[in-house]
Amino acid sequence: MKTRHLIVLLVWTPVALFAQERVPFEGIDSRWQNGSDRRDSSVLTHSPYFSPSVLVDCNYNYSFNNPIDHTVVGSTALARHNEFQVSAIHFGGDFNYNQARARIMTQFGTRSTIVPRNDVSPYHGQYDLANVYRYLSEAYAGYHFNKWYGINVDAGLFVSYIGLNSYYQQENWEYQASYTSDNTPWFFNGIRIQIHPTRHLKIEPWIINGWQSYGMFNNMPGLGGNITWMNDHVKLLTNNYVGRDAAGIPGRVRFHSDNSVLHRYLNRPTERGLSMAAFSFTADVGLEKGGGVNGFRDGGVGNPAQYFFSAMAYHRLWFNRNHFAWTVGGGYMKNPGRYLVLLPTGQASPLPDPSRPTQTAGAFPFSANPGDPFEGWDWSTNLDVLPNQSFTFRIEFVHRSASVPYFAGAGGVTSPNGYTTMPLPPGWRPDLVRSENKIIMAMLFRL
Repeated sequence: MKTRHLIVLLVWTPVALFAQERVPFEGIDSRWQNGSDRRDSSVLTHSPYFSPSVLVDCNYNYSFNNPIDHTVVGSTALARHNEFQVSAIHFGGDFNYNQARARIMTQFGTRSTIVPRNDVSPYHGQYDLANVYRYLSEAYAGYHFNKWYGINVDAGLFVSYIGLNSYYQQENWEYQASYTSDNTPWFFNGIRIQIHPTRHLKIEPWIINGWQSYGMFNNMPGLGGNITWMNDHVKLLTNNYVGRDAAGIPGRVRFHSDNSVLHRYLNRPTERGLSMAAFSFTADVGLEKGGGVNGFRDGGVGNPAQYFFSAMAYHRLWFNRNHFAWTVGGGYMKNPGRYLVLLPTGQASPLPDPSRPTQTAGAFPFSANPGDPFEGWDWSTNLDVLPNQSFTFRIEFVHRSASVPYFAGAGGVTSPNGYTTMPLPPGWRPDLVRSENKIIMAMLFRL
C-alpha cells in the first residue's frame, strides 16, 4: 500500500503544480504607476469568497476667480469652490466562488453627480438610467477561466482605462486631471474579456453601450479594447474605440486612440533623500465622420473637420523612503466640434429639465455645433504626504485655460446672487471666462 501511495504521489505532484492557477502581473511592482493602487496589500480581513474595499475622498478647492455661486465648471473631480466637499465614498469589494466572480463598488458624494451629468443617453427612451446607476462606480459579474495567466469574462459597469488616470483619486499622481483624462471616459457599461497570455501582457476586448454612457445613443454598440504590457519599471498601454455616439445621428462614427508610456527610472526605496522617480506620457487622437462632419479634413460649409487631439505628461519624484512626493505636469487638447468637451456646469442638460435643481440647465447651452473650435491648456504641481500606504494628504496648484470662455467667472453660472431661488432677470447670462487658477487640498483614504 505504501509503495502504491508513493507512486501516486510522484505522478500527481508535477501535474498539480502544472495545474496551479497563475496570476497575471504576479510579482510585478505597479505601486509607482500613475493610475494604479499604491498599496502592497489590504489590512482588511479577507476570506476565500470576499475581499472588501473602502475608499474616501474629501477635498477643499479654492478658485481665484471666486465665483459667487461656488460652482466649479469643466471638472469631473471638483464640484464646489471655497467649500469642504465629500467628493467620493466607495465601499464594496470582490466576490469569488469556484471561478465565478463579481465586483460591486458604491459611489456617494459629489462625483455621483458631476460624472454622469454629461451622459445624455438616458434621454434616449424611458426610465431614469442616470439615477439608477449613479451610485455605483463598478458593478459586474463574470467567470474566470484558468487558461494561460487567466481569462475573465465580465458583464456590467466597469471603469475605463482611456486617459491613463484611474477613476479613483487614491491611485493618481494629480488630483485635477489634465484635459486628456477629464474629457475621456471614466466608465463603460457592457461586456469585457480580459485575456492574460503571459505574466506581463493583458489583451482586453470591449462590447459596450457607448462612450461613457449608461445607455446607447443609437442602435450600434461601441467596440474597443485595451492592450497593456508591463514589468517593474515600464508600462505600455493602448486603448482604441469605435462607435456611433452622436445622439440621434446614427450616420456619424467616432474613432479614438489613446496611448501611454510610463517609466520608473530610479528606485531606491530605503533612501532618505530622493528614493524614486518616474514619468508618464499620454497622447490621444480621434475623429468623428459622417452626419455632417468630416474627421481631419475640412469639407467646407456643412461638412467641417471634427477631431480630437490631446497630450499630457507628468513627472513625479518620491522622497524619504517614499513618504513624500512631488509631481509636476500638464497637457493640451484640441477638439473642433467640442464633442468631448465637458459641458459647462448648469448647461450640461441638452433641454430644460425640471428634475434638475437649477434654472440654467439647458437654458444657455454651450455651443457644440459641427466644427466649433475649442483648445485647452493646463499645468499643475502638487506635494503629497504619504505617512502610510492607505492615506495621502495632497496640496495642489492648477492653472487651466481655454480658447473660448469656459470656466466660471466671478458672476458664477447660477443667478445674479448665486442662488437658484432668485428669478433670472432679462439679459442675465452665466459668467464664463477663459482661464482659472485654483488650489486644491485633499485627504485620500483607502483600505
